[in-house]
Amino acid sequence: SDMDTNCEDWMSALPEELWDIPLTHLAIPGSHDAMSYCLDINSPLVRSESDFFRLLDALFSCFTRPIIFKWATTQDKIIEEQLSMGIRYFDLRVAHKPHDSSSDLYFTHVIYTHLTVLETLASVASWLKSHPKEIVILACSHFEGMDEKCHQSFILSLKKLFGSKLCPRKVSFPLCTGDLRLWASGYQVILSYECQLAVRHQELWPAIPYWWANQHTAQGVITYLDWHKDQGRPEGFFVSGLNLTADRCYITKNQKESLRTLTYSNWECLKTWLEEQTPGSDPKSLNIIAGDFVGPLPLCSAVIALNQKLRRKNSGKRKKH
Repeated sequence: SDMDTNCEDWMSALPEELWDIPLTHLAIPGSHDAMSYCLDINSPLVRSESDFFRLLDALFSCFTRPIIFKWATTQDKIIEEQLSMGIRYFDLRVAHKPHDSSSDLYFTHVIYTHLTVLETLASVASWLKSHPKEIVILACSHFEGMDEKCHQSFILSLKKLFGSKLCPRKVSFPLCTGDLRLWASGYQVILSYECQLAVRHQELWPAIPYWWANQHTAQGVITYLDWHKDQGRPEGFFVSGLNLTADRCYITKNQKESLRTLTYSNWECLKTWLEEQTPGSDPKSLNIIAGDFVGPLPLCSAVIALNQKLRRKNSGKRKKH
């Protein structure tokens, strides 16, 4: 179908009858812990890890590091590739390293990334330049080791970097892909900033709810997401996480596994559930759907294809009038 052919520009390729569907009612592919493909195996642990875990890591790092690395890595494609595959929501966990005299920020997932936040986001900005009708949602959260001064300078850098691409949160609703206000205004970035300071800045959006099951089986994830769906969908953007979580007990018992093997072995079951979902305004509909290893697993095409169901709904409506 014409919606599958090109994930790189899938938003601008949406058929015209879907242009007036709000972004919050579209099925949008997301990347959970988007930056964990470039974790630095030798970096310090993030501050929030338990003292016991820190002690273990200090004493037995040659043993703990490979384990951390294989369970903390959730993605294996660089950010430009994720964008070109169709990912439009990025879960970005930002932090300042302890005892780092520079103002550089890194991404984290148990440990820190090699790449800094600003060099990564500069790649996003340049990708957007060559895809002027695609819109991305950048969800910045966690902010470990950051004080107010650090936040203010980071927010300033974000405004400088994305400039007029930042869609202010006061833009009249609903936001739609075919919305000329978006394209004509050149808005391409919805920047969610999970911190109280964000309220002062028109360019920053509030936190986006993420339904995280904290389960290590597909069935556990599905049961959790179905329970949430029964409660009804939030007003704005929200994320359903297809990502699996292994706790220490599971990791200890399954030494030969990694997050990748766990994700792959549960994929078929999750994909079957995913294909039954629908986007839209219905209380049980889904919006952003995020997962791990979004490159090797065809999450993007499966999520983008769900928007065809909106097309059928819409053509039904049109015929009635």
